[in-house]
Amino acid sequence: MIKIRPALNLAALVLVFAASVVGQDKAANSVRQAEDSWVAAIKSKDKTELEAILSNDLVYTHSTGLVENRDQYIASLTSGSQKYDGVSYDAPSIRVYDSTAVVATKVTMTGSTKGTPFNNQLRLLHVWVKQSGKWMLVAHQTTRLP
Repeated sequence: MIKIRPALNLAALVLVFAASVVGQDKAANSVRQAEDSWVAAIKSKDKTELEAILSNDLVYTHSTGLVENRDQYIASLTSGSQKYDGVSYDAPSIRVYDSTAVVATKVTMTGSTKGTPFNNQLRLLHVWVKQSGKWMLVAHQTTRLP
C-alpha cells in the first residue's frame, strides 16, 4: 500500500481548484466578449455579425411576449422596425457549464419599435452554446421590471 502524505493531497487539490477557477474566468471572459459583440451588432444592425453570433436555433423572446427565430429577429433589426440606441448591463452574472453559458442581469435598453421610442428596465437571460469553438446565442428572454 502506498502512503500519500496529506500535505501533498491538499497541494494537489489546491492546484486543481486554481486551474478550474482560471478556466472558469477565461470562459466567462469569452462569454462577456460574445455579449459585447451582440450589443455592438444590434446597435449597428450589422447583419454579418448577427449571423455570426446568433445560432440557427435561436429562440428570441422579447419582453412583449413576441417570439422570433433567428431570421425573423435579424430581419426586424435590419429592416429598421426594431432599433437599439443603448444597452447597459447592471452586474451581469455569467455561469459557464462546459460548452453552455448562462448570462443573467438587469439591463436597460433604449431605442424604438416601429418608430415608438422605448426605455425599458428589464431582466435579461441569455443562453450561449459553444459551437465549432465559438459562443453562439441560442436563447434570449427579457422580462419587464415594474
